[in-house]
Amino acid sequence: MLDFIIDETRCIQCGECAADCPVSIIDMDGGLPRIPEHRESYCIGCQHCLAVCPTAALSILGKDPDQSARILPPSPGALENLIKSRRSVRRFSPECVDGKVLDRLMDVVAHAPTGKNQRNLRFTLVDDRDVMEEIRVRTMEGIRKAVADDSLPDGMEFFAKMVAPYDQGRDIIYRKAPHMIIASAPRDSAAPDADPFIALSYFELMAHSLGLGTVWCGFARWALQSVVPELGRALGIPADHRSMYAMMFGYPAVQYARTVQRDVSGVYRVCLADLEGGR
Repeated sequence: MLDFIIDETRCIQCGECAADCPVSIIDMDGGLPRIPEHRESYCIGCQHCLAVCPTAALSILGKDPDQSARILPPSPGALENLIKSRRSVRRFSPECVDGKVLDRLMDVVAHAPTGKNQRNLRFTLVDDRDVMEEIRVRTMEGIRKAVADDSLPDGMEFFAKMVAPYDQGRDIIYRKAPHMIIASAPRDSAAPDADPFIALSYFELMAHSLGLGTVWCGFARWALQSVVPELGRALGIPADHRSMYAMMFGYPAVQYARTVQRDVSGVYRVCLADLEGGR
């Protein structure tokens, strides 16, 4: 049941909910919005109708519109600075991130868009520093054994070069970060290759705003998928999840003073001549 409820004392019959519904299942027959029973199964649970209602007259899926935050867009300058000042952090403090901060991060990442609004991502969160250390140790044990057995997967021979630095106290894979988050998606999702990356992009920007550091970690992804897959399975990542990516995070042990300077490249502006030539 969609539990689609209209507060008639608030509804101004503007029709915005019907006009904005992505799957066009809301109609205004009789003046008030309604969803015919035979259309309910087409709802994707996006809550656009709740969000667009100017008078908070509409409830769906048991959600109280009065509990939704008002939209307060950040200034373009502040958002631009946040994006431009984000750095890949590879020096972390051993201090664990406070649980309330982690809860806030996960609440925000739940709002990341997914294909067809399926929202079936799995977030594998390592919020315990001791667990993170065990992952670090077991990863290196697996790499060390693969090197000894000459069984590193083709194209991943570079992992062999990480053993000596690790023995000297350098963690090239996990960067001694106290935490890790892995986003993964089922292979039969609408957009399994894109959804994890979109979610982690939301995660890292919110983390940056909270004073945390993050680093996208391809080494961890490859290690957990191909070198020590048994460890990846032990982390609870479902076998049918086709796409995954890992991100290390925690309080940074480095503070950057300014943004960098980059030139825009790779932009191709399409003109009418391009379209005419493709006929």
